[in-house]
Amino acid sequence: MEKLFTPIQIIAYGFLAAILLGSFLLVLPVSAKAGQQTAYIDALFTATTSICVTGLTTVTTAEHWSLFGQIVILCLIQFGGLGVITVTTSILLLLHKRITLTERILIQDAYNLNTLGGLLS
Repeated sequence: MEKLFTPIQIIAYGFLAAILLGSFLLVLPVSAKAGQQTAYIDALFTATTSICVTGLTTVTTAEHWSLFGQIVILCLIQFGGLGVITVTTSILLLLHKRITLTERILIQDAYNLNTLGGLLS
């Protein structure tokens, strides 16, 4: 059976999915302070720079975003800083799911490790 995606593609698609989800959440009216609207390009840029932890913005964070929007940005920064693989593995471990060999190989590739031993500890 052939793999659908390579480990590198899974990581890249994970970041892309997080960016798109973040931009969708940031474009919602609840994400901006009352009376303000967010253009999708601004939401997309903010989500991308938050995931990539660069800190660039097109709007002033404190003045434009509501508490909900700021929490979304904070979560994106944490997710980007920790990494897609770390967050996914942590969630699986918290849910007491088994980490399969394929997932272990993905983790090994993501962290450029030479061995699978002690991977989850």
